Amino acid sequence: MELRQVRYFLAVAEELHFGRAAERLRIVQPTVSQQVRRLERELGVELFDRTTRAVALTAAGGAFLPHARAILAAERAAVEAMAEQRGELAQVLRIGTNIGLGARLERLLAALAEQAPQLAVELCSARASVRLQQVRDGELDAAFVRGLDRSPGLELLPVWPDPLVAALPADHPLAAAEAVAVADLAALPPRIAPREANPHLVDLVTGACRAAGVEPLLGPEFTTDQDTLAAIGAGRPSWTVFYASQAEVLPSGRTVFRPFAEPLALRTYLAVRPTASSRRLAPLLEACRSIAGAAGL
Repeated sequence: MELRQVRYFLAVAEELHFGRAAERLRIVQPTVSQQVRRLERELGVELFDRTTRAVALTAAGGAFLPHARAILAAERAAVEAMAEQRGELAQVLRIGTNIGLGARLERLLAALAEQAPQLAVELCSARASVRLQQVRDGELDAAFVRGLDRSPGLELLPVWPDPLVAALPADHPLAAAEAVAVADLAALPPRIAPREANPHLVDLVTGACRAAGVEPLLGPEFTTDQDTLAAIGAGRPSWTVFYASQAEVLPSGRTVFRPFAEPLALRTYLAVRPTASSRRLAPLLEACRSIAGAAGL
């Protein structure tokens, strides 16, 4: 019996659907089906009743379910205990960072250095799904994420809202205003990432446009900070959004950053394991509170 087989069984048992279980595990469905079949052969029982329309636990599957949960709980406890040991010995705090932290990341590191000078900090940049899995696996102590407020096996602690600002051509009439309304941007195509790359941000921006009575006619996709800002400043008039903390550290020669008249923001969360050492995370949580408090958030 392999741990992955137990993990796959538990996902199917909780979803009662092989396809949804595969999506949750981020693997292909045939792999889930194959490994569950191997587990059934090793145990000598059928764990699921399968039909073309439904999946249900058999009596044997129901009996195995609490044992499967106990096995995986024991695995997590062992991984976390060893991660705790590594962390205590090394005095290293491993944090997954989010795109757009900008100046806020500098303030966070400064606050950590002041509160816990003995603590070394390692930063990891990766896709949100990868960061979250690394926290689950004990490879990271915590990770910043935006938009989502729940993730299986993790606790998501709200730390601050991240306001958005509009990036506009410096010579556009709207650049003279202290703030811009979404409706006033109707004549300009927005440059935003594909939805699959950042669904929470894209939905927020397009939703705000539609709420203002504007159907966004999307311009070229957002590529990099540098290239997108250059295109906005020197090309055909367009606009995009940045997190305010990120805009603080970006050049603004041919472009300007303006807050929205109707504030737009995504909340940032700190993802941690529910069983993580509160003493180990205390400096990070205190640094987050001090930054949010200083910004009046």
